[in-house]
Amino acid sequence: DPTHMIRLRKLEEIDVKKDLGYVMQAITLTRHRLKGKVPIIGFSGAPWTLMAYMVQGEGAKSYYKAKTWLYKYPDKAHELMEMTATVIIEYLVAQVEAGAQMLEVFDSWAGDLTQEAFAEFSLPYLKKIATKVKAKLRERKMEAVPMTIFARGADWALKELADSDYDVLSLNWTVKPSAARKQVGSKSLQGNLEPAVLFADEARIRREAGKMVKEFGTHGYIANLGHGMLPTMKPDALGIFVDEVHKCSESMGKGKKRKKNGS
Repeated sequence: DPTHMIRLRKLEEIDVKKDLGYVMQAITLTRHRLKGKVPIIGFSGAPWTLMAYMVQGEGAKSYYKAKTWLYKYPDKAHELMEMTATVIIEYLVAQVEAGAQMLEVFDSWAGDLTQEAFAEFSLPYLKKIATKVKAKLRERKMEAVPMTIFARGADWALKELADSDYDVLSLNWTVKPSAARKQVGSKSLQGNLEPAVLFADEARIRREAGKMVKEFGTHGYIANLGHGMLPTMKPDALGIFVDEVHKCSESMGKGKKRKKNGS
């Protein structure tokens, strides 16, 4: 219950760079080791998702303890998420300072909320994070790197999320690309192959990956899975997925070029 909030450190006592310095060191080291081969993506959990873990105390199928706060202690829920959002902002800015070239915010349990609860308890903090991170980077004369939001299961909120300072909206595997495009306008999309496809044989992986790329198109799109990989998935399967994405994208690009040239 909220009485435990007294155990939290005050915001002025938190030094993200000191407390999480090992994260920044890892980002800088990785950036140097990669030598520009691929970009470094920094990330953080979203306020609602982090609150769900904090209050529940463990992973769960239903975060009923955390959701109870939203209805029984709404003021304290807002207070906790406001504090969390403030720290997340500093954490993401520090990651960019350490070398991250793109950022992603994961609201893994957004879909556990009703649309009304998401609009009240999650969406305002998600928007604040993107706006404040970019503002702070500009204040420090740094590039406002692209930011992605992944609100898993909150497909109905795509239009609202598009009306934010995030540059990319990441989709899970239940969303049709055509439906998402209609809601997000010029925003870029990321996703959304069903991860279980990676358990299939090579031919099926290539077929599903190619179908996905064709549905999204090659403009304003980042190919990805619709969620994370499982420990039992083979890296080779992911390699097949990436290879097919490249082949399909190149083929579609050449086709557009020939069409433009009239050949």
